[in-house]
Amino acid sequence: MATTTFFIPSVNIMGTGCISEAVATIRRHGLRRLLIVTDAGLARSGMAARIQQLLADADIQSTVFDGAKPNPTVANVEAGLAALKAADCDAIVSLGGGSPHDCAKGIALCATNGGHISDYEGVDRSTRPQLPLIAINTTAGTASEMTRFCIITDEQRHVKMAIVDRNVTPLLSVNDPALMAGMPPSLTAATGMDALTHAVEAYVSTASTPITDACALKAVDLISRHLRSAVANGGNAEAREQMAYAQFLAGMAFNNASLGYVHAMAHQLGGVYDLPHGVCNAVLLPHVQAFNAATSADRLADVARAMGGSVSGGGQAGAEACLTAIRQLSEDVGIPAGLSSLGVKAEDIPLLAANALKDACGLTNPRPASQQEIEALFRNAM
Repeated sequence: MATTTFFIPSVNIMGTGCISEAVATIRRHGLRRLLIVTDAGLARSGMAARIQQLLADADIQSTVFDGAKPNPTVANVEAGLAALKAADCDAIVSLGGGSPHDCAKGIALCATNGGHISDYEGVDRSTRPQLPLIAINTTAGTASEMTRFCIITDEQRHVKMAIVDRNVTPLLSVNDPALMAGMPPSLTAATGMDALTHAVEAYVSTASTPITDACALKAVDLISRHLRSAVANGGNAEAREQMAYAQFLAGMAFNNASLGYVHAMAHQLGGVYDLPHGVCNAVLLPHVQAFNAATSADRLADVARAMGGSVSGGGQAGAEACLTAIRQLSEDVGIPAGLSSLGVKAEDIPLLAANALKDACGLTNPRPASQQEIEALFRNAM
């Protein structure tokens, strides 16, 4: 086996009510002027003000930047960078799901490395550690609070830039299920299926290891047992907590084994149509894994067993059981059946496929694909 490096934040605080411990940890690090990067919804809900008060009680000053949009853009990063400089902040807190975390990573990376966020598209393009970043999670899906992945939409090119860089790993990740209780069912479903996609793609990845395998399969197990309950009843504390652990485990898996064509393709849908990332992943997941079954049937059978299927052995039957289980979970939590219902246009497929093949996430897909094969996968998912 080739030499591997396992990336994860140095400190990860988890559990209901752990936000108070997180604030104490921030204070111990000596950080005193923070930019809170969040979205307008969390600012309106009072969540950002609540975090500000907790920080103030610990004698930590903060300024709120609520300009992180869904599928954050280059413009969002530049606006946040200006807010950071204006407030003379020495660190950043990201509050929310994947979008605020990714926006904050872009800001933190440019704050210390200079240049434009597009300079860092690709793998390990930066030279300096980013500004200290504390990522407080409010969803259970993206795992962006603990990964070295940063996805920023380039509005000019209509593509999502995949920035995979050890220097964007947060200093501290915080997963308090109490902050997730207000997630609506549709967001719970989308982020949960995003986490499932992370786990499955990491498990079949060409860069998987025994460590990432263990994380991925446990994540699949927890998601298959608790996502339906979290969607049906957002106040179910047990389901929320187990989904918080599941998405973190899936993050540990893909942060180190990377991903595959599901994400490479979903990024293009987000870049062109500004669609919800988790929903795109959920729709594409069974189609891409059906393509991967030619090389990864036994691994997909393992996923089927982790999802509760009574699968003996591997092979094509095990892979089919996996695809059936994924489709059933998607249906149960209300994921749309196809891309056409999301407004994807057939005439855009050649461009979407061409850009997907340039995405860094596709490099570890277990079965290489041609332009024509990626186009066929998009058409199958319509």
